[in-house]
Amino acid sequence: MVGKSNLDIINECDNFPYQSDNPEAYDAAFKSYYHFKLEGCHVTLGYVPADVAAKLPSSKHWSLDQINRILTFQPRNEEGQPVEALEGRNLILAQYLQGVREQKVFRVLDGWRSELYPIYGPSKELILSMERSATPLFGVVTYGVHMTGYVQTGEGMKIWAPRRALTKPTYPGMMDNTVAGGLSTGEDPFECLVRECEEEASLPPDVVQPAKSCGTLTYFHIRDSRAGGEIGLCQPEIQYIYDLELPSNVIPKPGDDEAIDFQLLTIKEVQDAIAQGKFKPNCAHVLVDFFVRHGILTPENEPDYIEIVSRSHRKLEFPTP
Repeated sequence: MVGKSNLDIINECDNFPYQSDNPEAYDAAFKSYYHFKLEGCHVTLGYVPADVAAKLPSSKHWSLDQINRILTFQPRNEEGQPVEALEGRNLILAQYLQGVREQKVFRVLDGWRSELYPIYGPSKELILSMERSATPLFGVVTYGVHMTGYVQTGEGMKIWAPRRALTKPTYPGMMDNTVAGGLSTGEDPFECLVRECEEEASLPPDVVQPAKSCGTLTYFHIRDSRAGGEIGLCQPEIQYIYDLELPSNVIPKPGDDEAIDFQLLTIKEVQDAIAQGKFKPNCAHVLVDFFVRHGILTPENEPDYIEIVSRSHRKLEFPTP
């Protein structure tokens, strides 16, 4: 059986249609979503599936414009006046989403994390913080770190790859990048990386310090059933990418319940696992990007090289920091 190509991997992760490539597919997809906005902010912050917008419990804090397909968060105080302070907006949003969770309106909120993710405005300012598990409902941009830990051996380069725990609500049992995690409000990327390395792989800060920043990976993903919860939710993401060459005597070990184990795999074994669909989609995308950076994928051996490289840096249509 022929496995997935490298371009198939990119298409699986970055799967929201491009207007320039296929206007008909883009328009068809776009009709299924509402624009998510914050009162007083003119830009669209994310895309909300129409069925999600229709199921949101009614509240004075929300406005649904069915003609123009706009869902607006309009936080109000007890007197019905607009709340302009960031802390006040965040509190109202948190209380509302907690209520939605308790009413069990959306399955995706079963994965409640008690972590806040940042949402930015057109001037790169922080305008909201939202519970992590709720962000796919509103299709806002989320941020994370992904690190590939590798070892140079007598057999060539090898990569440490964990398997996700079977109990995880998202992509259970699939393979992952060496370390990956979400960026919370107020957290710097490298600070997040150090924290995640210790939590997920038992790698202490002094081992992680030499990690090399390798830019970002951006894509616009539409979630399927493997992600847990509702399907069709939008997940535009920006991942800060790091590489870390590990000494041969440093062995990552699960530090929490996120991973089953770590395997040290040859490049060929990683490529085969990617082709067989064993890796979480965005992790496979990160690894393809790793192969490009390290000269494993080249214009000579990859016919879709230019599209793969350009698709790893999609310009998103929402504000970012």
